[in-house]
Amino acid sequence: MGFTIHVSEGVKVADSTDKLPAFWNENAVFVANLLGLFFGNEEETGMLAEEVGEVDSYGGRLLPVIDLLFAGPERNLLVLEREPDPVLSRYFVETAGLSLPDVEVLAHQDYVDMGRQLVAGRVPDTVILDVLRQHPACRVDGYVTDAILTGMAECLGMTTFSSFAGSHEGNNKLLLHRYLESIGLPTARTEIAEQPLAVEDCLERLRRAGYSAAVIKAPIGASGIGLIKIEDLTAVPPDASELAPTHFFTEGPCMVQGWIKPGEFGVSHVHSPSVQLFLDEQEVVIYDLTEQILSHESVHEGNESPPPYLAEHPEWRAEMIRQAGEAGRWLHSRGYRGTASADFLLAEQDDGGFTVYVCELNARVTGATYPSVLARHFMPDGAWLLRNLRFTEPVPGAELMHMLATAHDLFVPGESESGVMPVNFNTGDDGLIHKGQFLCLAPSSGGSKMLLEIAKLDMPCTPDRD
Repeated sequence: MGFTIHVSEGVKVADSTDKLPAFWNENAVFVANLLGLFFGNEEETGMLAEEVGEVDSYGGRLLPVIDLLFAGPERNLLVLEREPDPVLSRYFVETAGLSLPDVEVLAHQDYVDMGRQLVAGRVPDTVILDVLRQHPACRVDGYVTDAILTGMAECLGMTTFSSFAGSHEGNNKLLLHRYLESIGLPTARTEIAEQPLAVEDCLERLRRAGYSAAVIKAPIGASGIGLIKIEDLTAVPPDASELAPTHFFTEGPCMVQGWIKPGEFGVSHVHSPSVQLFLDEQEVVIYDLTEQILSHESVHEGNESPPPYLAEHPEWRAEMIRQAGEAGRWLHSRGYRGTASADFLLAEQDDGGFTVYVCELNARVTGATYPSVLARHFMPDGAWLLRNLRFTEPVPGAELMHMLATAHDLFVPGESESGVMPVNFNTGDDGLIHKGQFLCLAPSSGGSKMLLEIAKLDMPCTPDRD
């Protein structure tokens, strides 16, 4: 595609989908505060932990990409909730040729406790802070820059890459929706519920407008948490106020939106693409286009790149890039810096037309960031597929890696043009692998899908998509 620069409102947008951008030329202490995604909303935090399972080992996804994102002259430090699998770590270094950051462990509850002490004006007396003070990295980052991370940085005399306001506002769906409306970009039919009691009237107005289904969105959510789909607007219970729990309104009003689907309003097909972004001080860089793999409840289950339908429709791609640039400029104006994704809904029309909608911005390292960065690092012109696989019989990490290697499924840079790269293992309390994230790299989309099916057959236990 080349490297095309668009300039508008003082912020450049670069289309760099044929190569990775130059990320940060600095080092970082990155705190994998996955359970901080909801900025202290403990109800949503608990829902995420229940939905995902083995959530304390999810931060391991960052291990192979931290040194690619933060390419300074010193070492990086990754703070995880539990130790990464040692066999997988050896694969990253000895086979894949990646460098890895230093690793420290800080459980989520200890992270929260440290935050309470900081809020109370006390300097936490913890070993982790002593380690961070002695580390050469001089800036702090995390999944989100919440109040705890900001307080930690101040306590250490360090700065964060993104401001708290930029991270907080950048993840707010309602603020983004209002901005998209203000500049005339397409938005789904939206009603605003100021409180749970207002949800019923919002749903009724959507039903009268011709929608058969709707979705209730909290201002801040992730991976389907903070989102409730109402399948049938003709069968809403009498007390619809109970459909949206009180904690959905922690950050303010909720959006109640008409669900866009085939067979209604002239829509024939619906796609769920996502554009990967990187924001530094000067520009917004678009570096990959993916298709989200979503469950019926819109829970994120994986991604593939490139979206299989874009090659035949350059006009769809152009409109997505345009709108991603507008959304990225807004995110930049909030003060957010770092990796992000803009999620879309692309509706094909019966008459041959199409409409592109920005659904949300995820101002953080997302579930598409790490596979996209790894895929573009190893195979800039190839295709990739990322899926979560859960095993019916938990297995030791060494056995799993041995199986992939002996079956010749494992991706080995320089020796194979395609293969499966295990990115992370989710470990249970028994120390065994219950689930993992697997990146399938191949020259074509069909090849990446075939790799996944072959690897599933070769595994010593029965995996399924999760």
